[in-house]
Parts: sequence; C-alpha cells; structure tokens
Amino acid sequence: QVQLVESGGGSVQAGGSLTLSCAASGSILRPNTMGWYRQAPGKQRELVAKKTSGGNTNYADSVKGRFTISRDNAKKLVYLQMNSLKPSDTAVYYCNVEQLGRVYWGRGTQVTVSS
Repeated sequence: QVQLVESGGGSVQAGGSLTLSCAASGSILRPNTMGWYRQAPGKQRELVAKKTSGGNTNYADSVKGRFTISRDNAKKLVYLQMNSLKPSDTAVYYCNVEQLGRVYWGRGTQVTVSS
C-alpha cells in the first residue's frame, strides 16, 4: 500500500507562486510514475504534470513553462513548483503514484488564485 499526503496549497494572487509537496509512505517500487492532477469545480480531473522514475516528464499544455515537477526519490517526495499562477489554475491538486498497474491518490490540497 502507498499513502500520499499533499501540502503547500493556499490562496495567492494572479502572477504569484506556490510550491506543492507530496510525501509518500509505503512501498514505492520501480518503475513508477509520480505526478500531479487537478480538479476544478464542475470539471473532470486532469493531468498537470508527471515524472517517471526514469526521469521522463510530461506536462499539460496549459502549464508548460510555468510549472515544474521534481522528485526526491530517496525521500519519497514529489514537488510541483507553480509560477505565474492564473485564476484558471484554481483547483484541488492531487498527488498520484502509478506502479505495477495500480494507482494511488492523495486527498488533495486546494489552490486558489485570485485576479
């Protein structure tokens, strides 16, 4: 089993920055993918960014050039640095781990960007 706990959400004005953190506990196996998804009110959950244990990254077009995902594999941490935030980035952000065909989710952290 894998447990994920997100932190770092909050409220910020447009143009500001936030860094989200996700701490994983339990068995993190290789290969795996750790990532961030978000869900805005009335919308489906969508991929924000993900990074494999091999180092490959994937970003949603809407965040390219503004968000950066990073991992500390030894500490089982994954981060999402968010710069130049927009009101459209407002959502609940969820940490995600995929390994051995199973998917694990955190409970989410709210990010609110005001104009």
